[in-house]
Amino acid sequence: MSEHKMLRVGLTGSIGMGKSTTAQMFRAEGVAVLDSDRLVHDLYQGPAAAEIERAFPGVVIDGVVDRQRLAKHVLDDPAALKRLETIVHPMVWAARDALIEERRQKGDRIVVFDIPLLFETGAEKDFDAIVVVTAPEDVQKARVLGRDGMTREKFASILLKQTPDSEKRARADFVVHTDKGLEAARDEVRNILKALKARLEI
Repeated sequence: MSEHKMLRVGLTGSIGMGKSTTAQMFRAEGVAVLDSDRLVHDLYQGPAAAEIERAFPGVVIDGVVDRQRLAKHVLDDPAALKRLETIVHPMVWAARDALIEERRQKGDRIVVFDIPLLFETGAEKDFDAIVVVTAPEDVQKARVLGRDGMTREKFASILLKQTPDSEKRARADFVVHTDKGLEAARDEVRNILKALKARLEI
């Protein structure tokens, strides 16, 4: 067995399923979790800003991409969204690979990558295992509609852009259920880590 063998794990789940809480549970178990939203945020403050401004004039303020202005350009325009993805995705992948290599050098054996739109962007092929976070539809709906500024229309629009939960679960290697309480979800995370560690010993 190579001493550098490392498992790359994709963590995903639809809006309101409890993915961020689950990511924290992996962190609490001592696993490095790389946050793709954080990567995009960092890129919008620096490396990607000039290119995005060239593609969508007026969306950068003081060197930082204004997400609300950008959203107006891409929200209901698939071609514009595709143009944005062509700029941002390669930068995210490069940053992700650099972070994975950094964790490898530190001796990490398992790295979790938190990606909201993992299946939607075709990223599942880049990972050794996929963890999907789920909850029943009524629980998801109650959580999301309880958020500030959320409306039923907005929620419906977000769901249309996301791969259905049932399909995500069918394509997952592991599933975490977040409707049975924090301890139950934490047990599932620990069991997933046991299974992943067992893979490393093969």
